[in-house]
Amino acid sequence: MVEQVELRFDHASQAAQTHTNLSAIRQSSTGLWVAGDETATFEHLTWTGDHYGAQRTFRLADYVSLPAGPDDEADIEGLARTDGHLWLAGSHSLKRKRVKSKDPAKAADRLATVVREENRFILVRLPLDEATGTPLPGAILSGRDNLAEALKDDRHLAPFLPLPGKDNGLDVEGIAVTGDRVHLGLRGPVLRGWAVVLELRIEDAGKGRLRLREPYRKHFLDLGGLGVRDMCPDGDALLLLAGPTMDLDGPVRVVRWQPDRQNGRRPGVVPEGELEVVADLPYGVGCDHPEGLVRLADGRLMVVYDSPSPARITPAGGVLADVFTLRP
Repeated sequence: MVEQVELRFDHASQAAQTHTNLSAIRQSSTGLWVAGDETATFEHLTWTGDHYGAQRTFRLADYVSLPAGPDDEADIEGLARTDGHLWLAGSHSLKRKRVKSKDPAKAADRLATVVREENRFILVRLPLDEATGTPLPGAILSGRDNLAEALKDDRHLAPFLPLPGKDNGLDVEGIAVTGDRVHLGLRGPVLRGWAVVLELRIEDAGKGRLRLREPYRKHFLDLGGLGVRDMCPDGDALLLLAGPTMDLDGPVRVVRWQPDRQNGRRPGVVPEGELEVVADLPYGVGCDHPEGLVRLADGRLMVVYDSPSPARITPAGGVLADVFTLRP
């Protein structure tokens, strides 16, 4: 069963196309935290009774020191809210320039151009004010201590660091925080059909900085060739939004994973039989790409879409999200 709900954005966010580039979502006590992947901001939408609106926009640079300054895109691909904190994860990916159909003569040159944007290589933790729920200055993992730097000698992931995210390179697209564990879902790389989830422990390094507390762990999940496009907690389990690593439309499904289940197998390797598909999601052709999900307080699942179809755009400048009742 699928319902739809409107997420309504202000004129500035419409002009920045945030509403058509949504990449992450989490529930708050009064509404939703959302982020797009084309700015260095994140937004809060309040439930008004029939839609989410009354938007407030927050600039990341007002809360942490961004490595490339306040205005460069941060490509926020994951949000988490737990223990009085809001977490934001950048993609940590390189990008290859798009081919422009109006300039075919330069297409080959653009395909050979790979760009690194330092604001993408961030992991941010912001405390939330207990009374108002608004963010306070926090701490960041970035610069020479960023996650990609920690992976430079990794035997599985290091070879993919020079590749753009859309080319099966490193691409963080989901975060879930439970207790002292930070799980990051990777859209890429996918290794011979196996997706990767990183498990980190993060600690405060002082002066607005974070650092890895101990060596990270890797989990390899048999998602049938798909990567992780988002993730969120579901009790003791995690829900993974599984979708294509490359620039394809689908398939897209939601999978439940119990991270602590071992069953005598080698730690870190999760076969298909230990993953439960709880929803197959709709997607369009060149549009309506499921990009963010959150388990709501009532148990249902909300999904937002990148590149929404015109049918999802509302006259008030909003966009329609889907709300699913999961399989029992």
